[in-house]
Amino acid sequence: MVGLEVNGRPCRVTIDPRLSLLDLLRDRLGLTGAKKGCDHGQCGACTLLVDGRAVLGCLTLAARLDGARVTSIEGLTPEDEEEGAGALHPMQQAFIDHDAFQCGYCTPGQILSAVALIAAEPQPDDGRIREHMSGNLCRCAAYPNIVAAVRAAAGRMGGA
Repeated sequence: MVGLEVNGRPCRVTIDPRLSLLDLLRDRLGLTGAKKGCDHGQCGACTLLVDGRAVLGCLTLAARLDGARVTSIEGLTPEDEEEGAGALHPMQQAFIDHDAFQCGYCTPGQILSAVALIAAEPQPDDGRIREHMSGNLCRCAAYPNIVAAVRAAAGRMGGA
């Protein structure tokens, strides 16, 4: 049995100790935003936030996360009416504004990785953005637009 907070909601589930966080979210909780790309931790499509840090969901054992706070792409937008329910997170809006995705498969992982970067380093320069985002592969090669989106979102999130 593991108890987590997933996207702001408490969740207690009985799991196999070998279950990855990615498989828990996708197969058991129906949260399919995080994508299974390589399933070896090399592409970043499964990036999630655990206690505010970016982690690879395919390599993270769910059993080790008892008491953790997990955020997937589905939990990035506010649900509370006072906080602007349904409004996009500034990073999501920046990805749209800067055309920072094409097929969209890697986008949830890219966005969560970028959110973690700005939380840790509110004013990254382009070199730091590229370095941090290098673990998230984009087969469509939208990299210049991704850097522009992260830079713009940093400004919106109070970083620049």
